[in-house]
Amino acid sequence: MIEFKNLHKRFGKLVVLDGLDLEISKGGIFAILGPNGSGKTTLIKCLLGMVIPNKGEINFTKKSVLRQWEYRNNLNYLPQIANFPPNLTVIELIKMVKNLRPKDANDEELIELFGLKDFLDKKLGNLSGGTKQKVNIVLTFMFDSDLIVLDEPTNGLDPIALINLKAIIQREKDKGKTILITTHIMSFVDEVADEIVFLLDGKIYFKGTIEALKKQTNNENLEHAIANLIAKQDA
Repeated sequence: MIEFKNLHKRFGKLVVLDGLDLEISKGGIFAILGPNGSGKTTLIKCLLGMVIPNKGEINFTKKSVLRQWEYRNNLNYLPQIANFPPNLTVIELIKMVKNLRPKDANDEELIELFGLKDFLDKKLGNLSGGTKQKVNIVLTFMFDSDLIVLDEPTNGLDPIALINLKAIIQREKDKGKTILITTHIMSFVDEVADEIVFLLDGKIYFKGTIEALKKQTNNENLEHAIANLIAKQDA
């Protein structure tokens, strides 16, 4: 479904992606992991068209995405920071986003699920970080798309909202959707991910199941397995 071929990206003298090759098949939950500066955010932004690589190819459903925009109608993106216009109300923002996308939306179901009815007429600038994240999730999942990209989706969520988020992710997976997640919360990855893609210094050092990584590093704890992987590369 997604192909990255010989992807290079540098910012000045800093090499962020260094000849990266990666294929992600259709359907399933893939966790893109790596320490700060590993290139995972740049990789995602290249896929979204927010960063243009210096060299290489990116294909989505066998078509190049470079300098294109139509493909974005078939993907949903949850940014790490819910940076909304502070003077808009929640309902105004939802209506605005619905008007921008030529798709049906199931916003009412999600508003109910995340308990946002009492916040619809409140200005976004007055909301807590956790409530903003719930709005962020509604905007992401209210459209039906084949690819869903989630950047630190658990930020600020209370336990009930986190349970609901996991249920939505599982529901989308069951529909055959492809879900990419970047996060530092290894317990979340251990619970939801089908495969891990681990980046370090702009290259892929591991791609496979969680169980395969634990076996390779001889460690049953995912967080320790990842740390072991980093330590081996540093050595």
